[in-house]
Order: sequence, then C-alpha cells, then structure tokens
Amino acid sequence: MSRYVVLVDGKAGAYGVTVPDLPGCTAMGATVEEALAKTVEAMRDWADVTEEVGGTVPVPQAAEALRADPDVTEALATGAMLATVVMVRETGRPVKANLSLDSGVLATLDAEAKRAGLTRSAMVEALTKRMAAGIL
Repeated sequence: MSRYVVLVDGKAGAYGVTVPDLPGCTAMGATVEEALAKTVEAMRDWADVTEEVGGTVPVPQAAEALRADPDVTEALATGAMLATVVMVRETGRPVKANLSLDSGVLATLDAEAKRAGLTRSAMVEALTKRMAAGIL
C-alpha cells in the first residue's frame, strides 16, 4: 500500500485533486471528501493503464520533497492544500483472512454493517475505501 501526497484546490461545489507523482492523474468532486474518494479510483486506473502500456508506477515522494517542486510551491501559494491518499489496487480475487479483533470492536463493526445493510466483508471493504480517501 502506497500513500501519495496530493494537491487539493477549488471552492465549495467544485474541488479538484492532482497527484504530482502520477502525471495527468486528476479527480474532481463537489466536496473535498468526494474529490479525495474519486482520487482513489483515478490513481488505481492511472496505475492500471500505465502498467498495461509497459510503464511503472512511481514510488510516492515525501511531502517535503514535493514542497520543493516549484509547481507545488506555486499551487500552495495560491490556496491549494496537501492531503494524502492511499493507492488501493484491487486484484478482483477475494481472499479469506483470519483476523483477531477485540470483541467490542467486532461487535461495533457488525452493528454498523447491519445498520448500513451490509455484510461484515462489505463493511470492511467500504471502510478500506474511506481510509484510502483519507476520510477515516
């Protein structure tokens, strides 16, 4: 799992995200949270297409290194903010996992899954997507 530093810019109703380490990888949303969630998908798609054409996915740079980039410095000076987004690459292959959780944590997870009308597995998947988008 790789965590990429992204730039978020815009105003209420129209936010854009760029991923400096993945040239051309962008996403948009009406809220910052929506834009970051869409960034997870955009990063996954960017990586898939890059690998399909024989390229490699760059390793994320540290925020300090990106701040030294003149384009990033300019974006920050004009109101953009930095955030981090986890690149989640789905394989399409479910895997069973035996996890040890505190019984209270498991009970809470199951209760929230039931409230949302989800299975435990679907709830974990939804939480993973939220985590990747920096929402958790």
